[in-house]
Amino acid sequence: MNNSLPRAGRAALLLCTLAGGLGCCPASLLGPEPPAPNAQASGSAGSAANGSGAAAAAIPRALHPDEWRLRNLRQLTFGGENAEAYFSADSTRLIFQSTRPPHECDQIYTMNADGSDPRLVSTGEGRTTCAYFFYPEDDRILYSSTHEAGGDCPHRPDHSRGYVWPVFASYEIYAANADGSGLVRLTDNDAYDAEATFRPDGGRIVFTSDRDGDLEIYSMAPDGGDVKRLTHTPGYDGGAFYSPGGGEIVFRGHHPEGEELAKYKSLLADHLVQPSRMEIFIMDADGSNLRQVTKNGAANFAPYFHPSGKRIIFSSNMDSTEPRRREFDLYMIGTDGAGLERITFAKEFDAFPMFSHDGRTLVFCSNRWQDKPGETNVFIAEWVE
Repeated sequence: MNNSLPRAGRAALLLCTLAGGLGCCPASLLGPEPPAPNAQASGSAGSAANGSGAAAAAIPRALHPDEWRLRNLRQLTFGGENAEAYFSADSTRLIFQSTRPPHECDQIYTMNADGSDPRLVSTGEGRTTCAYFFYPEDDRILYSSTHEAGGDCPHRPDHSRGYVWPVFASYEIYAANADGSGLVRLTDNDAYDAEATFRPDGGRIVFTSDRDGDLEIYSMAPDGGDVKRLTHTPGYDGGAFYSPGGGEIVFRGHHPEGEELAKYKSLLADHLVQPSRMEIFIMDADGSNLRQVTKNGAANFAPYFHPSGKRIIFSSNMDSTEPRRREFDLYMIGTDGAGLERITFAKEFDAFPMFSHDGRTLVFCSNRWQDKPGETNVFIAEWVE
């Protein structure tokens, strides 16, 4: 959101998400090096639950001794690249993006919260990212896709200018019925439109776009109308989520200056961005009262509000000691920037956390227990207060 923020690269995301797309950290673009093509597990188009082609039950997994906030950890997907799994309003289903045969880039799936009943709900063409359920009824979904610009996967950039993410101008935001039918296009321009999520009451959509020449956060009505720009500082702002009450928005951003800003603008002119550093920010839902939450200079991304509205869970490589800083873990912090707490301690990539709406369950994505390098799977656990 996203998302659309992959392979050995997903573990080394230098920022998520935003996933295909810059903002949500798409399943195929989250790494420190160019992802290898078609590095995915075997499976069928409808088998988002595992790589073998059959829906598998969730498998219990062991936790690191310091991961006391989590209990009864279960793995929901098995093989391929699975990312940005987000709960429906009633917390019984998840929507997520996955790269697996026969598709060469991310498509959108739904499944039950126990990993059963996986269903392909996007078109199967182009690249998709940043899926979300419409709230509060759960009868519709939201995602971004490039399919109207062509059925093939968009071309990935080379890394001659360093590690970069593409900002595909062919991404548009779509709404559909929960089974993927009744697809409706909500945005229509030559700009990047992605990383869309809903306000809990269903009254607004927040998303990222470069329609005004910079990567900024916007909001719009559920039908795509009444678009309002919310951020105005040069640099990247994206991956936004509303607070439980809908009055605030949390997001990741980076606002460079001087030569760094000039480099950012040069890359963006070529539809690229280099996600080397991001901090977590909060603002009121109308874009006012902007404040920075983290100040660690690391790659912080995928923030999400705790149901209390007073804390934020997010992913960061702030404690990674590996030369390429590829270890990302989950952290919790107060909305005032106080009380930082590390949640996960696995030596792999942990990201894209989301609480169920009652706060009892946490879903996230991880490279832990991967069968092949770069596999990313969906995990779910009980949350301990």
